[in-house]
Amino acid sequence: MAMATASASSLFFPSSFKPNPPSPNSVTLRFPHLNRRHNGVRVAASVSVSNPSLRTGPDDLVASILSKVVQTDGGILLKKEEHKEVAEVAKELQNYCVSEPVKCPLIFGEWDVVYCSRPTSPGGGYRSAIGRLFFNTKQMVQAVEAPDIVRNKVVLSVFSFLDVEVSLKGKLTALDSEWIQVIFEAPELKVGSWKVQYGGQSEVKLKITYVDDKIRLGLGSRGSLFVFQRI
Repeated sequence: MAMATASASSLFFPSSFKPNPPSPNSVTLRFPHLNRRHNGVRVAASVSVSNPSLRTGPDDLVASILSKVVQTDGGILLKKEEHKEVAEVAKELQNYCVSEPVKCPLIFGEWDVVYCSRPTSPGGGYRSAIGRLFFNTKQMVQAVEAPDIVRNKVVLSVFSFLDVEVSLKGKLTALDSEWIQVIFEAPELKVGSWKVQYGGQSEVKLKITYVDDKIRLGLGSRGSLFVFQRI
């Protein structure tokens, strides 16, 4: 189900103090009963707490993670600190995951691969630093079809004028209530009406850490985090 393979290539391819105002994510706690006058001047007691660890509901967390990953070319445009922020939201969302996500019918459907913590994993060499000089990623899609079929597709534009499509078809097997395994057939390369299969089978294991009607999160066996957005 993830856009990653057991190989390193990928699923697809083998001075002075100045008081500052409270920040947007800070909370100021005021204590009116401590307000008092000193030498004719009224003094208000308050405490500003930055980054309070307040639990947020799943809807807010989903909106937050999507705002961080959409339009980032699958994560390529994010900085290290921004990847860390995505991971933190994903970790919090795990607390709201259904008890047996592998059995949840919400896993089925078409999904955009909007993020991977290892951004070059979906698409392999085509999305490496050198590959991106020649190929522009137009689409990364995964379809999970009942009862056990997974189809992955990457559409690339060569020098922004010729489209190349690479696809994989695999069979899904549930390993337990959270982990699945997908064994993919050899990838198919399509340019116009010309098609060719190359390479061999590939395998991926993925833990479903959250799923709802908008997104699905997956954690690969090598630690890669994936965010899928329902189409």
